[in-house]
Amino acid sequence: QVQLGEAGGGLGQPRGSLRLSCAAPGFTFDYLGIGWFRQAPGEEREGVSCISSSAGITYYADSVKGRFTTTRENDKNTVYLQINSLTQEDAAVYYCAKVMPFIGRMCAPTSSWGQGTQVTVSS
Repeated sequence: QVQLGEAGGGLGQPRGSLRLSCAAPGFTFDYLGIGWFRQAPGEEREGVSCISSSAGITYYADSVKGRFTTTRENDKNTVYLQINSLTQEDAAVYYCAKVMPFIGRMCAPTSSWGQGTQVTVSS
């Protein structure tokens, strides 16, 4: 079972930026699709973005399109989520997970959840 680890969260200012990372130390996951998900207090976990194994295909939730970008560096076994133009609605714990193949829709997670990384938005 691949255990993914998230990092890079913290305090961001409104309209600011953060970059999250997702890694699987000691495990090569360049053949895996990876998704980013988030959960705000009192809310259900929701899908944010997906990236295919080759990075040729991405998908974004409508709420983050144009502001979030997911990329990957397979030689570093790392997937990134660049968050720009932060809003209060982006405050949540962010998780990454292996995902099922996806085309034209939000991906579904197939791995267990890690601890996530907290994103807080405040001026």
